[in-house]
Amino acid sequence: MANELSAYEVALRTLPLPYSLALRLRDAGVAPEVVCEYVGVEEAGLAGLYRIAEEKLAAAQRSSAEPAIGSGKHAHFD
Repeated sequence: MANELSAYEVALRTLPLPYSLALRLRDAGVAPEVVCEYVGVEEAGLAGLYRIAEEKLAAAQRSSAEPAIGSGKHAHFD
């Protein structure tokens, strides 16, 4: 369905705005100095911001992949 969001997009939307925006701009090929201006960091701190954003994104993707508590998907031990 065209209206369904990818798991990547869903995870991006859970991030705080500066992290989500930085990753989106980087993925779009925006120049680093422009990304810095939009998210309010110095160029020297951009690599660190990307690293944190990627870790937050990975954590969001992992948590969305885990079954929800109470979803009835429990392991059974016989």
